[in-house]
Order: sequence, then structure tokens, then C-alpha cells
Amino acid sequence: MTQTAEAASSAVLARYEPVIGLEVHAQLLTRSKMFCGCSADYTAAAPNDNTCPVCLGLPGVLPVINRQAIEYAVRTALALECEIPSFTKFDRKNYFYPDLPKGYQISQYDLPLSLNGRLRFEVEGEPASCGITRVHLEEDTGTLHHAGDVLQSATSSLVDLNRCGVPLMEIVGEPDLRSAAAAHEYLVRLRQLLVYIGVNDGNLEKGSFRCDANISMRPRGASEYGVKVEIKNMNSFRAVRLALEYELERQVAVLDGGGALTQETRGWVEARRQTVSQRSKEYAHDYRYFPEPDLPPLRLDAEFVDRVRATLPELPAARAMRFADAFEGLVDAGVAAKTAANWLMGDVAALANEHKVPLHASGLGVEGLRRLLALVETGTINAPTAKELLGELYVSGGDAEALVRDRGLAQVSDEAQLAEAIDAAIAANPDAAADFRAGLEKALGRMVGHVMKATGNKAQPQLVNRMLRERLAR
Repeated sequence: MTQTAEAASSAVLARYEPVIGLEVHAQLLTRSKMFCGCSADYTAAAPNDNTCPVCLGLPGVLPVINRQAIEYAVRTALALECEIPSFTKFDRKNYFYPDLPKGYQISQYDLPLSLNGRLRFEVEGEPASCGITRVHLEEDTGTLHHAGDVLQSATSSLVDLNRCGVPLMEIVGEPDLRSAAAAHEYLVRLRQLLVYIGVNDGNLEKGSFRCDANISMRPRGASEYGVKVEIKNMNSFRAVRLALEYELERQVAVLDGGGALTQETRGWVEARRQTVSQRSKEYAHDYRYFPEPDLPPLRLDAEFVDRVRATLPELPAARAMRFADAFEGLVDAGVAAKTAANWLMGDVAALANEHKVPLHASGLGVEGLRRLLALVETGTINAPTAKELLGELYVSGGDAEALVRDRGLAQVSDEAQLAEAIDAAIAANPDAAADFRAGLEKALGRMVGHVMKATGNKAQPQLVNRMLRERLAR
């Protein structure tokens, strides 16, 4: 953005405040659909082949609730700090569209599965958060394949009902976002969370994670919301940000020109970098919700919720905070910042994932890791030996210094001791020696590996490297 454009944008935002709320639809990673036994992996099937009388809504059939979908939705709600009411039910949302063969969608309306949550994140280094109105369950629709420009006048459309009935979780955010940048960061963190807890694959291009954005403008300092416009057809984080920035400018231009905005749904056209009007926006009463008569209400007791809560891994924000605490503890104790970061993000993180035990709760602990890294930094042991000891001590704990002493693991840094191994490595790898002398730098690695193996990984790598270069230069 040019300085002139930035100045113009700042002037606009001095007079108007954007109000943005996002509605995210995320397909759940269940094996079967929401209310029938058809596969939820619909992409590989021939068009309209992954269907049955239930997901097509044929007369006389009865839906059955997918238990795994309920558990995944509750898992998500708990990760988003939501309340889980003890009573929830499904409703019929009535509307008519070619990809909805029943003429209604089984969804949730007045008694959703969860409500009143929050997602915390950062925007340009500053803490931010957005309220979560609700997380509820519904079934996905089919898909339409258009020839021509669907946002203008498609010449023909084909319907594929394979996606009908796939479990779909809707996460409705509060209108708490005040910039396109905040909306972008909210989406990135929400997607990260859903993938991390294993309920969604996060694929925007395929449509298993998709977003509709609502935006309105109001005079700076006003308390009432402006006229809301919904934006659809965005299949990337970048598209969401660009669409919101465009719509912000469009709405301000209308208001400054004395015009009136109308509540409508607009589509994002990537090729033209603009939104276009699609239809007037529906209101809740237009859908004529009523309780789904073929499904019983659900009671989610405390025991069920606690059981789902126990399946949650440590969440990204808490994990980041813990890593930060461990990093600060190591650095305060004298470990170099780069060393601390590399070990925490590499081998320590891998062991924490493998054993499902964070560093602070492991047998090693932050203090044990500090003592181990001190042995590396003083040159007592090399990195390969430290990695072996880390794997051994992570769960059971122990004294790293004593193990090094008792097992004779201290690294060899005496040139006289290494000279024989260096000469043997050159003799055993004549091709590598010739390649290195001819200018092939990576050939040195084969001879370094030979020395390390011969010394039981106790040789000092930097010394081995230097001595090999000196010998090969003769």
C-alpha cells in the first residue's frame, strides 16, 4: 500500500469504525455422515454416488445422530472456552435451493450445543480476542458446478449431492473484530486450533474450512451497528482480507456520497478484486425454524463433557506460554538464547509430543535440561551424545553429569587421540577424499561420519571437521 493510500485509509478510519463478525463452517473428520451411514469422504466418489435415502431426505426415512460428531463439536466448544448447556436439540432450517434435496437443512437454532465462548489471539503483536456466540452442528449441503460466471449469469449448472449430510460445525463469532487484519488473524488461529485438536483438516481450497464475513460501518464513537453486508465465495485467508478491505472502502464511499446501504449478500470475485451483489440477505424468520421431529433432544451431562474435555491436548496458546516460560528459565540460568530456542523447538518438542508429557512435568524438567545443555556449551559432550541422553532422561529423569562420568561419554577433543581416526577415515573413503579435493564440499560429511562412528559419537565435530580439512589439503 502506498503512503498516499495509507493516509487515505487512516482518514477514513478516523471517521468510521468497521464492525466485522465471521461465521466459519468446518467439516468434521468423522468416518460417516451426520445422520446416515454414508462415507463422509465424498470427494473420490462419482457424482451423486455417495448418497442414500436418508441424506437425500426420501419419504419414510429416519436420521440417526452421529455420536462422534457430537463429541468433536463439544471438543471444539471446550477449546473455545464455551459453555456447554445440558440440553440441546436439532431444528429444521427451511429453504429451497438445488443442492438441498430435502428442502430443509437439519441444523440448530435456539438451543445450540454450546455458547458464550472466546478465541484469544494477537494482531500485529498486540493481544486481541473475539467472542464466540455459539458452536453448533448441522449437515452440509450438496455442491453446484456452474458453467460460466455464477456471479453474473451462469449458462448451466449441475448438482452433485455427494456432500449432502456431511457433519458440519458452524462457529459463529461475535461482531468484535475492527479490521481486516484482525479478521485474518482470527481465522488463522481458529483454523490452527481445529486442526490441532483433530476435528478438521483446515482445507480452504476444498471447502472443508470456509468462512462468510459480515461487515458494517458506523460513525466513529457511535454505539449502534450499521447496515450489515455478508460476503461469500472466499477460499483463502488472503481473499477474506482483500474482500473485507474492498467492502470497507465501498461502504464508506456509499455513505460519504449520501447513499443508503442495504442488507444483502455479496460474492467476492477474485479476478476483479471486488464484491458483487448476489441477493438480499435473509433474516432468521425467513427460514421458518421448527424443532426437528425425527430426532430426540440431547442431554449432555457433566460426565460426558468431562470425558470429552480429557481428550483435549494442551492447546496452542497454553503450549506457547509454557515454551516461553521454559525459554526464559533456561536463558536466565545462563543458556544461550539460540541454544535454548533450538532445543525447545526441536528435540524437546518432539519428545513432549511422543510421550504426551510437557517439559515442566517430565522427569527431566527445565532444570535438568539446563544442566544437560550446560554440558554441551562447556564442550564436555557433543550434540549427538546430548540428544541420546535427552531421550533417556526425559521421562525417567536422572543426573546427566553422573551418566557422562560413569559411561565415559565426555567428547574427545585431543588432536593426538583423533589423528588415527582421521587418517583411517580418509583411507577408508578414497572417493570422498578425491571428490572433496575436487571441490565437492558435501563429500566431507562422509568422512566426518566415519570418524564419529569410530569414536562412538564422542569426537568434537568442529575439531574433526578442521582436522580433516587440514589433512586433505596436504
